[in-house]
Amino acid sequence: MSKKGKLYIVLFTIAILTIVAIEMTKPKQVNWFPSYAIHHKIPFGSYVFHEQLKRVANNVTPVERPPFEYLKNDSISGSYLFYNGGIDFGKEELNSLLDWVDHGNTLMVSAVNFEAKLLDTLNLSTKTINTIDNIDREYHVKLVNPLLDNNKTYHYDRPTTFYYFNKIDTLKTAVIALIDNYSEGDVTIKDSLVSGVKQPFGRGEIILTTFPQAFSNYFMLQSPNQNYTAGLLSYLDTNQPIYTDTYYKTGKTFYTSPMYLFLNTESLKWAYYLVLFGALIYIIFEGKRKQRAIPIINPLKNQTVDFTRTIADMYYENGKHKDIAQHKIHHFLEYIRSTLHLSTAEINTSFIKNLAARSNNTVEDTQNLFKLIKQIGQKTEINHTELERLNTLIEQFKSHNQWKKTN
Repeated sequence: MSKKGKLYIVLFTIAILTIVAIEMTKPKQVNWFPSYAIHHKIPFGSYVFHEQLKRVANNVTPVERPPFEYLKNDSISGSYLFYNGGIDFGKEELNSLLDWVDHGNTLMVSAVNFEAKLLDTLNLSTKTINTIDNIDREYHVKLVNPLLDNNKTYHYDRPTTFYYFNKIDTLKTAVIALIDNYSEGDVTIKDSLVSGVKQPFGRGEIILTTFPQAFSNYFMLQSPNQNYTAGLLSYLDTNQPIYTDTYYKTGKTFYTSPMYLFLNTESLKWAYYLVLFGALIYIIFEGKRKQRAIPIINPLKNQTVDFTRTIADMYYENGKHKDIAQHKIHHFLEYIRSTLHLSTAEINTSFIKNLAARSNNTVEDTQNLFKLIKQIGQKTEINHTELERLNTLIEQFKSHNQWKKTN
């Protein structure tokens, strides 16, 4: 690799390490996702509320199933608490909840808005708060019950959409909480709107609030806002079982990604990124070090023998025995010259004796072979018997040759 290429690699590595260092040292961005999940410690999770609820209540049971399924057990009694940005039970599930309340239980639902069926059942309606006069979107909430310090207001400054009850059944409905639509520095409630109500239903009671943020970590950790949440909770009997819904939550109650642990733990996350970076560097350098695999090319097959056999078969089938015999004789004489190192220019008695001695054949067998060769050379045509006899004598002659393995 050239010096220029090495310089680029070093600069790239330094840039990556610098980015990693900056990412590891910069403050973690706040997650404002409104999950309301009891296991989330983000601002709009409800981890703090759930932990405090377990301290003040004797029996707190998180419910991960839909109410329609969970309330099939007739032994369940007490208070059922729902809070989320939005909750839509549906007709059958709402009916099962209302039947459960009718048997002497308490239902508390805190959501930004409610489904029409529930509001119609309780003769209620809701409306969005006008925010034209409240540019900063800061609100103050308070409790109505004199036993809960109804002169105290609680500040909240991160709403998105606020609803209030603009119509209530005054004969049956009791107001428990208010929300301020406008403020100018002081904490006096002005133009107060109803944000929380309770109403008897059969032998039980239903409590609705349009301020689910009261159960969030963000609201409760800004003292003294926890007193407002505790005031809402005081309408539930903490000596009886309290069932907190975890099914109707915007945030997931379990992690579906196996990478959650790595990507949400700072040290493991950057260890994971460094492993990916190291693997990339390894691929780059290792790929350059290894040569591309050379494909295996099989050598061309020697077709000489097959070709010769094909030609011989063709001659044999066409009855050209004399031509085949001539080829056999020429190859045999070449064999004598190249293997036994004897000249075949003159065939005489001395040649026969030398050839027999060198080839480990008898003089008589050698004479018979060359006698047949002479006869065939004098004829214009031969039959297949003579051709076969010539081939047999030549092969027998070669079989006695002690140098035949070198052929």
